[in-house]
Amino acid sequence: MNRGIIDKALKGEPLTREDNRRLLFVREPEELQYLFKAARMLREQNFGNEVFLYGFLYISTYCGNNCTFCAYHSTNHGIERYRKELAQILAAAETLAEEGVHLIDLTMGEDPFYHSESGFQNFLRIVEEVKQAVSLPVMVSPGVVPEKVLPELRAAGAEWYACYQENFDHNEFARLRPGQDYGRRLEIKNSASRYGLLVEEGLLTGTGESSESLAFSIEEMKKSRASQVRVMEFVPEPNIPLQPAGPDPNREAVIIALLRLNFPDLLIPASLDVEGIGGLEKRLSAGANVVTSIVPAGCGLAGVANKDLDIETGDRSIARVMEVLSRCGLVKAGQESFTKWMRNRCICL
Repeated sequence: MNRGIIDKALKGEPLTREDNRRLLFVREPEELQYLFKAARMLREQNFGNEVFLYGFLYISTYCGNNCTFCAYHSTNHGIERYRKELAQILAAAETLAEEGVHLIDLTMGEDPFYHSESGFQNFLRIVEEVKQAVSLPVMVSPGVVPEKVLPELRAAGAEWYACYQENFDHNEFARLRPGQDYGRRLEIKNSASRYGLLVEEGLLTGTGESSESLAFSIEEMKKSRASQVRVMEFVPEPNIPLQPAGPDPNREAVIIALLRLNFPDLLIPASLDVEGIGGLEKRLSAGANVVTSIVPAGCGLAGVANKDLDIETGDRSIARVMEVLSRCGLVKAGQESFTKWMRNRCICL
């Protein structure tokens, strides 16, 4: 019966919320492979065998929020934090550009230093300097910003705005992001799109969320203006309030495949932040066509979900990613291919 649902997606028919809820339970090996194969077929129809690679710079690990899933929540006083200087950010961005990434992702928590009138000007300067230094597309992940900052980010050179709802069920959102405004977080992404920024939306799994809330979230994502949609598995670290759900090695891959079935022509990342280079092939085989969280060694940078994994060993490098792409029959896309895809998504670029 689940094969019939998968076949609907292959025919271009939209999946219902109930279809997605049922597919979340696919675990039988043959059915899993059928699901993943279908996701790869849809990826190939829309992107061929090309994959895009994103460099990741977590420029500040200070944050005023108290998210229950994040090691950098504001009340975690037992973690080492940093706020990178402009020269350090530029050096790391140039390293990533030389290695051959397609995009630079400038990420931070909602750092009170930057989330102020003068602070946003400092962040805008970073965006502008990085754009001038590397001449690559820039994604910004600064959390929820005032709407007036969005056109300034676009003018500074940012093309992408990433801001994740994590879960579209209001109760789940409140459990993951206590004290934060669900509607404001959702609306800032719609506003970003109106100002010509491409938007990345994302889900978090492995937190004990229900299949109903995940299926509902996928349905709600269809209403968004997102050009890139992702899912990441919750990784517990010391001093995180949230406790993980029972282990399920296929959970994230299944949701990646569902995202591909529901959003066949969008960018869907495989993150190195959860299982590192060892988990990349599984995610690509589930239909992802972007590799994110490529972090240069020797720059003192952290990841998000798994802050130290594979970074200083050089296993989050382009060279290591290329080895996995080759095993999967995939290739790194040319920069012009990424630029063309972006222009087709937003005539403002």
